[in-house]
Amino acid sequence: MPQELTGRQRGLLALICAVAVSTVYGIQPILEAAGEDLGLPEERLGWLVAAGQIGYLAGLVLLVPLGDLFNRRGLITVHLLLTAAGAAVTAAAPGGGLAIAGLALAGLFAVVVQITVAYVAAVSPAHDRGRNIGAVTAGVVTGILGVRVIAGALGELADWRAVYLVIAGLCATLAVAARLTLAPDVRRRPRVRYGQLLSSLGRLAVGDRLLLSRGLIAFFLFASFGTLWSGLALPLGDAPWHLGTTETGLFGLVGLVGTLGAGRAGRWADRGLAPPVTRWSLALLTASWLLIAQAGSSLWLLVLGVAVLDFAVQAVHVSSQHLLVTARPDRSSSVIGAYMGFYSLGSALGAVTTTWAYHAEGWPAASLLGAAYAALGLLIAASTRRLTDPPRADEARAPGDVVHRPRRRGRAGREDRGAPGRCLGA
Repeated sequence: MPQELTGRQRGLLALICAVAVSTVYGIQPILEAAGEDLGLPEERLGWLVAAGQIGYLAGLVLLVPLGDLFNRRGLITVHLLLTAAGAAVTAAAPGGGLAIAGLALAGLFAVVVQITVAYVAAVSPAHDRGRNIGAVTAGVVTGILGVRVIAGALGELADWRAVYLVIAGLCATLAVAARLTLAPDVRRRPRVRYGQLLSSLGRLAVGDRLLLSRGLIAFFLFASFGTLWSGLALPLGDAPWHLGTTETGLFGLVGLVGTLGAGRAGRWADRGLAPPVTRWSLALLTASWLLIAQAGSSLWLLVLGVAVLDFAVQAVHVSSQHLLVTARPDRSSSVIGAYMGFYSLGSALGAVTTTWAYHAEGWPAASLLGAAYAALGLLIAASTRRLTDPPRADEARAPGDVVHRPRRRGRAGREDRGAPGRCLGA
């Protein structure tokens, strides 16, 4: 039965997300130091970053659907312990090969983040679901951006290995806390095998039009997000600023305003406002690039643009997750896993294309690219609004219910069930 999460439980779940996701992004500010210590040539440094991302993508496909079969509290505990093991291997690695393997292992089980989101959706009452999802998503934002600052500072005070030792210790501690603090995820589970669940993921992503539309929005949303955070160090390190890694990392603090977007979007979603919030947030995201494009001439305009971008991204992200878990409560883990697959691919696209655009035509070209990704997301949201907008008065329902089109009789007297996968969120 859904129950109210206490403030202590909500805080713990947000912290779990922050620490787990930091295993994937923590290597970025200490990349050069780690590569030098591990004896990796410069052309192979990218594997240290890619290892966690590859592991994470594999975890989305292979591990997140397990949440639909097993007690998610137990999965959270086990996955945190295995994430800690991956971080510990990385910290102790004598060479690059073992460090890459450790990062891949940590990234694989860092998908505990998505299992945590599904757990929150399952145990929260409908009127509080958006608020709770927003709270844990704020933890994700804090982890992605905050670790850039903390890892950079810790890497300078100690060394790069200390970053992953701390992460390993925190993951192990949080595993124990989750076991002692969280309530079991008691629910009726589907009578399907793991293989059947995996084989259905592709059909779900293609056949469920709500998931497909929200996935495509996430793809372009995080391509825009990745364009900023994968390329921002380039204009800041060039003339006229010539900022170092520590100063560049401090921009992550500006991005933490996204936690406000996550929290507010959750409350708006509980009031049935997720669809319009998505559209105006994507419009805001597109406009933010006008400010971000000024990075070469004004740091203040850049700061403002970064704050607006992160607020908009998290507002869309929380709104999408709320709609998906409301529409598919019986398969929330699988739906979130499939959705986050689009997220990962979009982030990778942004990371690859921003460096290409910057080296071709400078930061204005990269900014134009980021704005184009955001505009494509807005176009998809506008063209698929009928999937998520609230129903007419003659289709009234309780908040959080899934709406199905009424069946119609064809000329031959047969029922017309409508297109498969058609479901409407709140």
